[in-house]
Amino acid sequence: MSALPTLALVSGPEDLLAERGVDSVVAAVRAVEPDAEVVRVHPTGYQPGELLVHASPSLFGGWTVIVVHDLDEADDALVEDLTGYLAQPADAVTLVVRHKTGNRGKRVLDTLKKADARVIEAKAVKTERDKHDFVTKEFRGARRKIAPEAVAALVLAVGKDLRELASACEQLIRDVEGLVEVEDVTTYYGEKVETTGFRVAEAALSGDEATAMALLRHAMLGGLDPVPIVAVLALQLRQVGKVASAGRGGSAQLARDLGMAPWQVDAARRTSQGWDGERLGRAIQAVAQADVDVKGGVRTEAAVRSPEYAVERAVLEVCRQRNS
Repeated sequence: MSALPTLALVSGPEDLLAERGVDSVVAAVRAVEPDAEVVRVHPTGYQPGELLVHASPSLFGGWTVIVVHDLDEADDALVEDLTGYLAQPADAVTLVVRHKTGNRGKRVLDTLKKADARVIEAKAVKTERDKHDFVTKEFRGARRKIAPEAVAALVLAVGKDLRELASACEQLIRDVEGLVEVEDVTTYYGEKVETTGFRVAEAALSGDEATAMALLRHAMLGGLDPVPIVAVLALQLRQVGKVASAGRGGSAQLARDLGMAPWQVDAARRTSQGWDGERLGRAIQAVAQADVDVKGGVRTEAAVRSPEYAVERAVLEVCRQRNS
């Protein structure tokens, strides 16, 4: 019995991670007590003393997991009952408390931490970096590898919703053997990838202004954040510059030297045929400025207008430099 967790705190606003945290505690209990009962307590409609009733010993024995949801929304009655329970925890009970954010229930939180409760973080996953890290951890947890460019493609394709992103990771892990690459993401999520940053960048670096702008506006009307579009533009321009300055050599050897995949070397070589160093440098500067503008770092004209305007201006400048 001593191996079972008796107190746990799931802290943070990200619902998917919080659910996984609660599930992990329940699984740990049921690994030892397969018939453990799970009781869920919600602030809405809570009656004073309800928690203590659930924690009371059953006539038939057995273990109980009590999951208290949304402590940050709890009324005084639930907070007082939790405080009283923690002063004298019951036997054969695991208490799991979910708290999203804020100071409501702080006394309970402090007591849980002082009692060495298992703390599970459910931090918000909002930024592109957060989503990239999430995908990488999903694959690492499954002992699988995914190429960085495939991570970027997957986030661009399905990254608006964390549950959908997690489901996509699960599908790729299950269905694709070996290293997961961009082609695999395109195979499964091609319809969603088509109008994202990769196709915008491809059209812009080819000088196809009409296609680039049509794809860009369609993507943004669909709710795609300008930040990853600018990031892909910058990535593609850097790759063209690296390959163009690397000289001749086989794709495999250059890929090893430059830290790229062979297919990326081949693609960059094809694209670089229409560029020279001076124009490429100006395009990189334009995209770097757009990166600042879309993130609101400097109050330039583009930043004042909108992030969408900033990325449109960068795409147009890349096309102009390619065609000049």
